[in-house]
Amino acid sequence: MKIKQNVIPLFKVFMTEEASIETSKVLMSGFIGQGPQVEKFEKILKKYLSNDNVVTVNSATSAEHLAIHMLKRPEKHIISHHGVCFEDKCWNGMEENDEILTTPLTCTATNWPILANGLKIKWVDVDPNTCNIDLDDLERKITPKTKAIVVVHWGGYPVDLDRLRNIQLKTLKLYGFKPVVIEDCAHAFGSMYKGKKIGSHGNICTFSFQAIKHLTTGDGGCIAFPYEEQCSRAKLLRWYGIDRDDNRKDFRCEGNIPEFGFKMHMNDINATIGIENFSMVVEENIKKTIDNANFYNKELSNVPGVTLLENKSDRQSTYWIYTIKVDRQIDFMNKMKECNIMVSRVHERNDIHTCVSEYRCHLPNLDKLVNEMICIPVGWWVTPEDRQYIVDCIKEGW
Repeated sequence: MKIKQNVIPLFKVFMTEEASIETSKVLMSGFIGQGPQVEKFEKILKKYLSNDNVVTVNSATSAEHLAIHMLKRPEKHIISHHGVCFEDKCWNGMEENDEILTTPLTCTATNWPILANGLKIKWVDVDPNTCNIDLDDLERKITPKTKAIVVVHWGGYPVDLDRLRNIQLKTLKLYGFKPVVIEDCAHAFGSMYKGKKIGSHGNICTFSFQAIKHLTTGDGGCIAFPYEEQCSRAKLLRWYGIDRDDNRKDFRCEGNIPEFGFKMHMNDINATIGIENFSMVVEENIKKTIDNANFYNKELSNVPGVTLLENKSDRQSTYWIYTIKVDRQIDFMNKMKECNIMVSRVHERNDIHTCVSEYRCHLPNLDKLVNEMICIPVGWWVTPEDRQYIVDCIKEGW
């Protein structure tokens, strides 16, 4: 087989010409902080996710940090049921020694905010059929100290949210409280679970708009909340706790700050990039990526030495990455390198790092999976010719 001269990349930054033009206008406008472009971008996201409670921030790491920080304080929410509003005290807050159950198979940005908020990590094994968190192991590891659960939709493939909700309800019955679920949706912009977009299933959801994600703002992120009160609070906390809409006697001097916050807001430069990239991403790029993934699902289904991941009909991944399991992983990687095809495991398991050594535990599924899993190019830049070449190289053996 003739080797391609140019490398087929695993990731590629998508940027429209309009993003460059409109960003230049913002740069010359004299206003580049959090302003009207941020508000416009949030409106686009709210409509797309079918969730009115969306707040943008400057990174997905900030989104995770802020979401966890907010859980440390008790909350009351106003619930509407059949037109009747009543107060539901649904969260008692978190204390220093409380734990969060989470997956180690993810970017460190998922889990380091747990440590930054003074809470404890409890690792959960992964499901080798999906690379998502193992819900059986999760259920076994819940204790009275488990106050939150973090799940990652690996590659964009949604976690079984119905099963997760049942685990929450069992915990409520057993311990008298329901752990909050944070969905790390960094891989899953546009993914669907049972006909609804990820970000609209009643959990706290964090998204990434980092450079190589489906939708980039250069860097940035957002949080989608289930409650309006959470959204309003997050808008304050992303900007030091300052209410930017209050009536001030001096426009530069803030009013009273009842709760301190952070500098985590998105600016108009990043928001403009997101606005100008959005239509092309959701109307063309994601569709091309899914089409490439469907091609792999068909062509690689019976290849010796290759095992495909689960692909149930009740959910739709947007395939930020396409993961397969292979025999002799190192040999496979060397073969792909010879063919000028970029491959990677993408994320190192978080639990091997010395900064979290105190939380180490036996995770047999993950121990095996990290020596099998590999991601191959699947994004919008992969042409029909490229994907056929990738399949042919794999079928040739290694």
